[in-house]
Amino acid sequence: MANTASEVDWRRLAAKGGPYPPEAYHFVREGLGRTMELLHKQSSAPEGDRHVSGQQLCVGLREYAIERYGMLAFNVLSNWNVQRTDDFGRIVFTMIDAGLLSKTSRDTAEDFRGVYDFHEAFSRDRLLTAIGRRSA
Repeated sequence: MANTASEVDWRRLAAKGGPYPPEAYHFVREGLGRTMELLHKQSSAPEGDRHVSGQQLCVGLREYAIERYGMLAFNVLSNWNVQRTDDFGRIVFTMIDAGLLSKTSRDTAEDFRGVYDFHEAFSRDRLLTAIGRRSA
């Protein structure tokens, strides 16, 4: 049985999972929900069958970071020691090990490796373009 968010000792989870503060875990969990919502809003698949791959989640987390933090997205993530898509994978698999998320037999931490370069994905030009699309 999976733990609910209210039953989780986020500080203990963060201490076990690496150099990421509880805020990074909250961000990934919220970003997963947002990514699933966007990817599956037109889907007729039952809710339990709605899978998000590691690559899709990384892209969704990039979009969610920009939506939430705008031009500060890179700085916020860096402050949480999240500097590569691999870091998203470590956070996700720590949450899987804690029973907060589930995975399929095909999901691996490798799915998160090198999905994009943070410096490029969060460059000033890319951020301005992404923010401009949202405000148009």
